[in-house]
Amino acid sequence: MATLNFDATTVQPSSYEPLPNGDYNVIAIDSEWQQTKSGNGRFVKMVFQVIDGQYSGRQLFFRFNLENQNQDAARIAREQLSAMCHAVNVLKPNDTCELHNLPLVVHVTIRKNEQTGEFTNEIKGFKPKGSAVAAAAAPASSATDNVPPWKKQ
Repeated sequence: MATLNFDATTVQPSSYEPLPNGDYNVIAIDSEWQQTKSGNGRFVKMVFQVIDGQYSGRQLFFRFNLENQNQDAARIAREQLSAMCHAVNVLKPNDTCELHNLPLVVHVTIRKNEQTGEFTNEIKGFKPKGSAVAAAAAPASSATDNVPPWKKQ
């Protein structure tokens, strides 16, 4: 047993509902190579975090399917990675960590997972920060909320 002294009426419950369609200011916070289910390829899984507005702190995921037997899939992944690189102005990264903590805008849609019936977010595009007003922008509730997460220490 653990004594908590916690009042759930004072904290908004976390939600796993998909974010609404729109543009969001994000930073990449993690990335790693992973094997495809078939074992015939690899992809870079990138984790993005929303950095402002109502959904600040929420995470989005994207897979750059860079090593695939289907050459069209690999070509599309290279084009997507190029769009991200251009958005953060890192045109020749040697490691995915060079793309971390740099603000950019992602365009997010909601799609239905045909296998589970659940609705999930899907990143459809990458743009430089400042190229669009993020749909998630909302007034901050305090002065400390105006400090971007990557600047908080």
